[in-house]
Amino acid sequence: MIGRLLDKLIFGVALLLALQVPQLADHYQQYLAGMYESTKWQVEGYAATAKAFGYTDTRSMIRQHQQNSEPSVRADAGQKLVTLDLFDDLHQGVAVFEQGNLLSKTLYMFTPSRYHYLEKTLDNFKPGIPLTIEAALFGVILGLLLNVMMTQPCILLTRRFRRRGATKKEPACRQNDQATGC
Repeated sequence: MIGRLLDKLIFGVALLLALQVPQLADHYQQYLAGMYESTKWQVEGYAATAKAFGYTDTRSMIRQHQQNSEPSVRADAGQKLVTLDLFDDLHQGVAVFEQGNLLSKTLYMFTPSRYHYLEKTLDNFKPGIPLTIEAALFGVILGLLLNVMMTQPCILLTRRFRRRGATKKEPACRQNDQATGC
């Protein structure tokens, strides 16, 4: 009886946590879109500068700046390369959140290399209940999976201890079988 109650409690908590994932994905998408738009503005500025001065593309302008004798120009070129790489990563993320399903969004969010974005998103996250069918189903399925992953080891251990207890009683029962009617 206590086991069943504990199982229901674990499922309830797992379900509530799992239902937050779609909400978190929405918040994460908003954060990512803001980062993408601000970085896009910078990258477009780099491209306009490259075009105005006759470079074929932004990266060719940056390569030229990296060869400059002035250290500040080389440092600025390095920062621009980092910004371009960030923009490419953000572009990929925005595409995942615009076209992907909830599972691909979740995998993208919880990738260790993007943990700092997740931390920033969690700073402003407010728990809630998802309003879409897809999000609710995702939460229920994830809640069930979490429940099974947390309770299955306990169930297996309990069965193992019961079997051990039953095998220890059997030999004693056989010896006393005639006397006690075991």
